[in-house]
Amino acid sequence: MSPPALDILQYILGGFSGVLVGFTLGLVGGGGSILAVPLMVYLVGVKSPHIAIGTSALAVAANAAIGLLNHAKAQNVKWRCGGMYAAAGIVGAMLGSSAGKAFNGQKLLFLFALVMLVVGVLMLRGRRNPGTPGAQCNREKAPKVLAFGLSTGLFSGFFGIGGGFLIVPGLVASTGMPILNAVGTSLVAVTAFGLTTSINYALSGLVDWNLALVFILGGVFGSLFGTRIAKRLAGKTGRLTTVFAVLIFVVAGYMLFRSLPALL
Repeated sequence: MSPPALDILQYILGGFSGVLVGFTLGLVGGGGSILAVPLMVYLVGVKSPHIAIGTSALAVAANAAIGLLNHAKAQNVKWRCGGMYAAAGIVGAMLGSSAGKAFNGQKLLFLFALVMLVVGVLMLRGRRNPGTPGAQCNREKAPKVLAFGLSTGLFSGFFGIGGGFLIVPGLVASTGMPILNAVGTSLVAVTAFGLTTSINYALSGLVDWNLALVFILGGVFGSLFGTRIAKRLAGKTGRLTTVFAVLIFVVAGYMLFRSLPALL
């Protein structure tokens, strides 16, 4: 099955959407797919929620990889933690994406928004916790990190998202690391989850490759700016976490507004 052809304006809007997503990934490590899926559906005008999910998963994976390089240069990445989290999450993402493809597209968007609201509240509640800069993923913490990774992967694959908005709080909760380290480290798993989900959707013909390319190119520019601003905000207690949570609430509210009438 080939995705319907898009016009020039839709590709321009796709590039602009990529800038927004890349900026968000660089800034908070998550939120890329939170923005990518609704932007694909409501701004670019992709008719099928499943094609929007498959295409955004590929674009977010590529943009996350770019953001990861930027954070690695700034030494914000704890590679062992990211690798463990990603390994467990890939298994969950494959299972979750297989279930997601068989689920009604509008219901998928609605449930996605509800999960976002819950995570936003949890992030705000813990925004005053500065974390432990020297936190590492040792044997004692390994079971907890792997459990969070598996469950996050299931959500990520089911909703067709990179999962950063779940991975960041998951890393903080399972390791105690500061949010700036969680933001950088989360991009290891976001990249892995996004690739796993997009491959699964691509095998069913649910990826628009041209749109994904335009989206990725826009994300290159957005990611550079997002990473720089994240470093500035990280020094102010709770500021980066608050920005992350507010972003979640705004987009979740819009998705509920757009998807609820279709369900009713």
